[in-house]
Amino acid sequence: MQQTKQPKFMKDFLVYLTTIKGKSQRTRKEYEYDLTLFFRFYKAVQEDLDIENLSTIDIGTITIEEIREMTLEDLYLFMEYCEVQRGNSAAARARKVATLKSFFKYLKGKRRLIEENPADELETPKIGRKRPIYMNLQEATQFIDGIKSNQASPRNYCMMMFFLNLGIRVTELCQLNKTSIQGRYLTVIGKGNKERTVYLNDSCMQALADYENSGKTPYKGEGEEPLFVSQKGTRFTRQTVAKIVKRINQQSGLQKERLTPHKLRHTSATMMYKAGADIRSLQHILGHSSVATTQIYTHIEDEQLQHVLENNPFNIVRER
Repeated sequence: MQQTKQPKFMKDFLVYLTTIKGKSQRTRKEYEYDLTLFFRFYKAVQEDLDIENLSTIDIGTITIEEIREMTLEDLYLFMEYCEVQRGNSAAARARKVATLKSFFKYLKGKRRLIEENPADELETPKIGRKRPIYMNLQEATQFIDGIKSNQASPRNYCMMMFFLNLGIRVTELCQLNKTSIQGRYLTVIGKGNKERTVYLNDSCMQALADYENSGKTPYKGEGEEPLFVSQKGTRFTRQTVAKIVKRINQQSGLQKERLTPHKLRHTSATMMYKAGADIRSLQHILGHSSVATTQIYTHIEDEQLQHVLENNPFNIVRER
């Protein structure tokens, strides 16, 4: 989506998201995208413009008076457009609903710019809860064996050990600094800038020592020195780490479909749960704000119960 001039109340809302609500820059960008799309769509409908050319519509002229005229029906029309013409999934539409709800709540509750909130009754599309995709122990072992021996291998091995042992998010891994390590403990900054401390087991400590002793690339950037430094001497991005995971997946011969850093997090969480971790402990390790999110890993209980029932000695089909 092209850059466009934004109305002041939209700029103020985006600043509020990061400075007061503590949202990440990534979340802010997503909210900015959703609001820009909504305002362009609204103007296209109101002014009978071509919806096929939304990117050309200027939203900088939208006034607070126009915002006050918006209704729940306008929001539903936008959601229909996202579903039918843009082909957005329920999850994508749910994010847009969250954006609109947050925006109008800000205008009414924080700024007192509107008296009626049209998003109050806007419903969130139901999202079917998916089972997490993960590697089993044999696949994970094959994946790790696929890290080819070169100058970057101690670093890449250490990063993969952090994913598989600690279940950290890729953004959390990229944000780690050398000062994040205190003895055998790692301080992780999660979503909403929430801080948590996780224990480094022997595997992580050994991988970290090997990486530190490998003559790693000096950091050439500004600010705190990252724990993991790229070949260019810079802090890693999510995209670069994803490429490393993809390359290891190919080199290992595993060729696991759509294997991403997030799938490594799922693998770690599933293995910890199978090893006996209780839900509350897992919630802390993974940095979930709600235990309901952590409970997706209880799906393996269903598989284990099915296996037990399949192996019941009385599971014999007899002819009658």
